Amino acid sequence: MRAPASELPIVFDKVALRAGDTPIVEDMTLTLAGGAPSVLIGPNGSGKSTLIRLAMGLAAPSAGRITWGHRDHTDGKRRAMVFQRPVMLRRSTGANVAYALAAVGVESRLRAECVDDLLARVGLADLGRRPARRLSGGEQQRLALARALARDPEVLFLDEPTASLDPAATKAVEEIVQRVAQSGVKIVLATHDLGQARRLASDVIFLSRGRIREHAPAADFFKCPGTPEAAAFLRGDLVI
Repeated sequence: MRAPASELPIVFDKVALRAGDTPIVEDMTLTLAGGAPSVLIGPNGSGKSTLIRLAMGLAAPSAGRITWGHRDHTDGKRRAMVFQRPVMLRRSTGANVAYALAAVGVESRLRAECVDDLLARVGLADLGRRPARRLSGGEQQRLALARALARDPEVLFLDEPTASLDPAATKAVEEIVQRVAQSGVKIVLATHDLGQARRLASDVIFLSRGRIREHAPAADFFKCPGTPEAAAFLRGDLVI
């Protein structure tokens, strides 16, 4: 059996996205390769979520080109995404994961074992029968991660996954993200939390006004940002 074709690298070549005459992102050139987590930071409206949607194939560029593993189109089955506020299905925690497994073609006879494994990976092994909508915010986000991992992704996009969580729940999600990254899954995470970016990032992509202003190793970026906008953002100044 042939190995599945890789989704990586994901390459943006002068990508733009417009809504009518309004530019959303412009002249975006970027390579997302395998390895440790890449973190997107920048002020509100800078283009972080749009970049993720484009990389996931949920939006098509108005100009420029995006390739996945040097191909213009793939089925996207090995890309997954977790939103800031994931929607929980009206069923149990375990059934939410089983639904995700069925959606990617896992045979019914294998699903129960896979559900147990995925719930264990995110620390929800004892909550499989609980209605998903009765979980706490942090537990729901961990369930969303389990559903995403049901796709056996090569690359996992996380859009502000801990923005509404308390510190304990944030820590639990970050620990899962670190374990997933260590297993070989490429993580691309958008966050406003500079502490989180410092803890998780191998490289930082800083966006402002719909453009990538800086892309650097995390240690270099936080020690000596290369642009005045990035330096201002790290100081906590308003960047618009």
